[in-house]
Amino acid sequence: MQPSGDLHIGNYLGALKNWVRVQSEYECIFCIVDLHAVTVYQQPAELRAKIIELAGLYLAAGIDPQQSSIMVQSAVPAHAELAWMLTCVTPVGWLERMTQYKAKAAKQESVGDGLLQYPVLMAADILLYQAAAVPVGEDQAQHLELTRDIAQRFNSLYGDTFVMPATTLPTVGARIMGLDDPTTKMSKSATGAGHTVALLDPPDRIRKTIMRATTDSNPAVDFEKLGDGVANLLNIFQAFSGWPDDQLRAHFTGMRYGDLKKQVADMTISELDPFQQRYRQITAEPGYIDGILREGAARVTPIANSTVELVKQRMGLHTES
Repeated sequence: MQPSGDLHIGNYLGALKNWVRVQSEYECIFCIVDLHAVTVYQQPAELRAKIIELAGLYLAAGIDPQQSSIMVQSAVPAHAELAWMLTCVTPVGWLERMTQYKAKAAKQESVGDGLLQYPVLMAADILLYQAAAVPVGEDQAQHLELTRDIAQRFNSLYGDTFVMPATTLPTVGARIMGLDDPTTKMSKSATGAGHTVALLDPPDRIRKTIMRATTDSNPAVDFEKLGDGVANLLNIFQAFSGWPDDQLRAHFTGMRYGDLKKQVADMTISELDPFQQRYRQITAEPGYIDGILREGAARVTPIANSTVELVKQRMGLHTES
């Protein structure tokens, strides 16, 4: 995740919660991608603070630093080094077709090259560790497919080098939409006051935001003709509660929207309260998070460097061995 903006329930339900689950099944590396963040200007002091905050949120969510590696992208120079080598085998046309690039470029008068090259750096983040599985949200599925294309192209040019990564998507809560506009995915970069519920929002703000959420013109929940806003609220409740579909349908059918919102707010507040308590405990200990990040970088650097050395050998670049 990028250390920019405020992490929200969409990030938690779509990614973090799933990451906590998979860490017991795989050897996991969880990266704070600060190099991706600087594709647009970041105030330096705020970026440094956000890196520590994001690490604290990883830990509060339940990522175990004894079991998994938590690290900062720029602390491992091999990320940028491999990205350049992969850039040299990636056709510009592949990058110009990326949906997120086209959408973001259309909103900017001048587009930085980092925005175009962003997916290649993401490919390097994955291929650097010979990752077998990548638990990403639906919005990143195209980037993962590009990663597979880049790996396949490199392997065909220089010989078998990279593992072809697969994807794993969470089954519930994979795509939480904006509370003010349920036709768009909940986003850290959105500026609307009622768009997101941030993970560190106090209970009164959470309740206020959810009670103002967009619904539709129907008077009550009808599962045969759910509006986008009502479906989003139900999706949030289900992702937090873990209820199966039949239980959700039996409980909410015919419920008026005011009562639905109250129950979604109650569920969200009750689920985030222990999370927020853990975050306050973790961040209260001076130097603890910095130590976790140093240990994570030290643990993964040998893997990263080994891949870079292999890629250099395959390409005919100078190596120390």
